[in-house]
Amino acid sequence: MARIRVRIPSVLALSLSAALALTACGSDKDSDSAGSGNKNDDTPVVVATTTWEGALAKAAGAKDVKVIVPSSVQHAPDYDPKPSDLAAVAGADFVLYAPFEPYAAKIKEAAGSSAKLVQVNLDNDADKATAEVTRLGKLFGTQDAAAKWDTSFKSEYGTLQKELKAAWPDGKAPAVVAQVYSVWSAKMAGADLRGTYGPQAVTAKQLSDLGKKKPTYVFDNVHMTTGKVLPDTGAQQVEIVSYPGTDLDLMTVYKNAAETIKKAMTSS
Repeated sequence: MARIRVRIPSVLALSLSAALALTACGSDKDSDSAGSGNKNDDTPVVVATTTWEGALAKAAGAKDVKVIVPSSVQHAPDYDPKPSDLAAVAGADFVLYAPFEPYAAKIKEAAGSSAKLVQVNLDNDADKATAEVTRLGKLFGTQDAAAKWDTSFKSEYGTLQKELKAAWPDGKAPAVVAQVYSVWSAKMAGADLRGTYGPQAVTAKQLSDLGKKKPTYVFDNVHMTTGKVLPDTGAQQVEIVSYPGTDLDLMTVYKNAAETIKKAMTSS
């Protein structure tokens, strides 16, 4: 994803002693968490900047996962870390972040944590997602759990692909233009991908070029939407969600996207 400039708030200047004191007070109740917040003897304590990294960690076998950015924040780089976030990092074994989240290293530094910083590739392309889960499983020492998830994911993903193909209008692959970070959903649907746009604002020339490709659907990205992309072409815009919810269930992202796409195809 694109590198995005964000503000680093003054709270990141807190000392190690302040962060450790906050640890004793517990974490902020507004942050999302899939774990109990207690150290698990079998798997590492993982702090993830967003639910996306958190879901990958959970799929890889981590049981104690703390998420910093609340799921209600659609654009993670806009989030200002709180003192409680430093407390969470102070007790972590691993801190997972994406390269477009430059505050992750600052959080770790401010908390004085000995956690290992792990850069995660956030891409819902099925092959890339399974590769990342496998990598994290090896890193966490939870390879068996990661392998079990991988087997289940591939089976369910294959089922979704079949269901989407069965829903193709007139039995033909739908013509699609997709935001670059929603291409994975077009691939899952077996769509005829005719062009992409973003993450930067779409220019007039790009709009003209995309319109000439005569797409039936535009697969937009909810988290980086710029509004109606091809309003005068008759193309139906489908809003795709990339981030998991508070349950950190990565598979649900694919199921929800498949359901959204099926509804669009059956209503046209």
